[in-house]
Amino acid sequence: MGNIPFDVEEQAIQEEQLPSAPEAARVQEHHYRSAKMESRIGIVLGVIALGVSLTLGFWLIRSVRRLDRRTARLSQQTDQLGRRVGAAEQQSQTLAQQASQAAANAKAAAEQRDEAKQSEENSAAQAQSALQAAAAAKQQANQAEQKAEEYRMQHDEQMQQLQLVLGQIAETHRTAVGLVMTLGEKSIRFDTDKAEIKPQYRDTVNRIAGVLMTLKQYSIYVYGYTDDVGTKEYNLKLSGRRAQAVRETLIQAGIKPGVITTKGFGKSDPRVKGESPEARSANRRVEIGIVDSRLLIEPVSKK
Repeated sequence: MGNIPFDVEEQAIQEEQLPSAPEAARVQEHHYRSAKMESRIGIVLGVIALGVSLTLGFWLIRSVRRLDRRTARLSQQTDQLGRRVGAAEQQSQTLAQQASQAAANAKAAAEQRDEAKQSEENSAAQAQSALQAAAAAKQQANQAEQKAEEYRMQHDEQMQQLQLVLGQIAETHRTAVGLVMTLGEKSIRFDTDKAEIKPQYRDTVNRIAGVLMTLKQYSIYVYGYTDDVGTKEYNLKLSGRRAQAVRETLIQAGIKPGVITTKGFGKSDPRVKGESPEARSANRRVEIGIVDSRLLIEPVSKK
């Protein structure tokens, strides 16, 4: 109950503050105009915002498209750059392989050069050795030739002396390799169809053996011949027996069997042509060839 006066007083104060009716209409109209102005301003601002939004959207779309094109070009350039990089890497690998091969070739060439140099040095050493060997060989050849010349001189002198001695026993002549004695009708006579050496002719063979026994390194060849009487086959055998008869007599006189070789030639190579008794007697003979065994050449008694 004590609060009632206070509430009445507050209500009285609020009533005093309320405007009058005309004034309220003016206030209301003012508020309406203000709201209408604010609505127009909002519409204008909305239109402006929409224009700005559209402009920004168009600009953004163009920017995005431009960015897409740039991105595509950049991607294409990146691909091209990648291919170039790949080609460069492949070329680099190829160049590296070529460089490695060139290094290997250079190393091989150096080795070949060293081998060639070593071979050249070896060749030079071999050439020097060959020259020395050639000089030594030439010296040996000169010495051998000198010895051979000395031997030929000694051999010729010995053959001359031997020819003189044997020539006093039977007909003796020189050949290219030695001597040939002819035991014909003046030294040994063979009867027709006979190969025996008669006792009176054995001394002749013994004298020949005495001379031949003094020789060293000589070979003796005994060849038998016949006249033209009889067949070829028979005379070959007969001439062989005559040569064998002389060989046996020489062996009995002291000649070594190993140095004597025999052969029969039959009626070939007659000394005297014809069928007279004298011609046939001359053709029934034995020849003794004397050759230095170091020559290893059988004498040709028919020359």
